[in-house]
Amino acid sequence: MSFEVWMLALGLVMLIEGLGPAFFPAKWQTYLIELAKLDQNLIRRIGGSLVTAGVILMIIFS
Repeated sequence: MSFEVWMLALGLVMLIEGLGPAFFPAKWQTYLIELAKLDQNLIRRIGGSLVTAGVILMIIFS
């Protein structure tokens, strides 16, 4: 993959991640407060699952 494709992918991720706080700041803040209350091991498992799913998608579609 070229550098341009990686930058487009990064830009898309940033766009999607920015939609929540841009359009629903109060709900986003409540979400982050609730997330901070979760057990660190649960957060780690969720993060690991997301990374694994992302890698699988990248392998399938590359």
